[in-house]
Amino acid sequence: MALDFTAIDFETANGFRGSPCSVGLSKVRKGVVVEEASWLMRPPEHHDHFDFHNTRIHGIRAEDVAGAPRFGELFPEIAGFIGDDTLAAHNAAFDLGVIRSGLEVSGLAGPAYDYVCTVMLSRRCYSLVSNSLPYAAEEAGVSLVNHHDAAEDARACAGILVDIARRNQANSIAELYLSLGLTVPTQQAIRPGGVLSKQTLAAIASRGSAAVLGAGSTRQAAAGGAAVGQSTRGWGAWPEEGPNPLPNQAAEPGHPLFGQTVVFTGDLAIARPEAKQRAAEMGARPESRVTGRTTVLVVGDGFVADDLRSGRLTGKAKRVLELHSRGQQIEVLSEGEFLQMVGGA
Repeated sequence: MALDFTAIDFETANGFRGSPCSVGLSKVRKGVVVEEASWLMRPPEHHDHFDFHNTRIHGIRAEDVAGAPRFGELFPEIAGFIGDDTLAAHNAAFDLGVIRSGLEVSGLAGPAYDYVCTVMLSRRCYSLVSNSLPYAAEEAGVSLVNHHDAAEDARACAGILVDIARRNQANSIAELYLSLGLTVPTQQAIRPGGVLSKQTLAAIASRGSAAVLGAGSTRQAAAGGAAVGQSTRGWGAWPEEGPNPLPNQAAEPGHPLFGQTVVFTGDLAIARPEAKQRAAEMGARPESRVTGRTTVLVVGDGFVADDLRSGRLTGKAKRVLELHSRGQQIEVLSEGEFLQMVGGA
């Protein structure tokens, strides 16, 4: 097997992709992991706050990276480890987005990378109710004890890609993609001063808005009023579904949501119409109820993949499990996994 690539996994400090605080890398030669590397890092300046929700997931705190180099300082070592390899990542839209946004806000250049997404390959080659990393790793026979440890997640991603290649009797990534009728996608080189990604533009804009909101909150608090941005949303009403926008036919065909029919359930951190619009931008078709056309269900209410085993499910999720048991190819995503795919916070 001439299966050569580097698997990569990032953990981020907050909801912005360009806030990496940890990276893990596994280099594969002839289908075997031959070298690994991992680093803690400080995210780029002005994007280095640690969100409680992120820390709760991966356990990394600001004090853990206080003496570490920033992403921009460390990237030459990361790029040197990768070399000319194709990158593999579980939800590559996120990890490649980390590289792009991290370099953009650091004002640095970066090379083009061919890449493969093991979420998309898992969806094509396995039949799982969730293609999250723990489920896909279990199907591939790969050990994953400390999920969200970047080094271990990269190693699991590598094992999934090797397993899928073997199942398809492919000796290389090129052979694998050819056998599946796919083309290996490429993230273009990053040039300082070039067009910024949507995620980076949104992060820069929100940073400016946060400064304005912070000043307004202080003024209102001094006057005895509610802080600006304080949520007044009640929990009694059903979420507003809103319209179902048409899928963006010009979206990247290699994106894991492209061509999928997506339904949302439970209470999301973002408004459901906004979630539908973000899905449509990636080439998905949003719908309002689970049917025979549904291929992806996104679950809010703090759902994680392990809830599929514990039974903490909404009515729509239970319907999905029923359809999946009948052979319908359908997948359950947490809202966090969905937001990673569409570049949300």
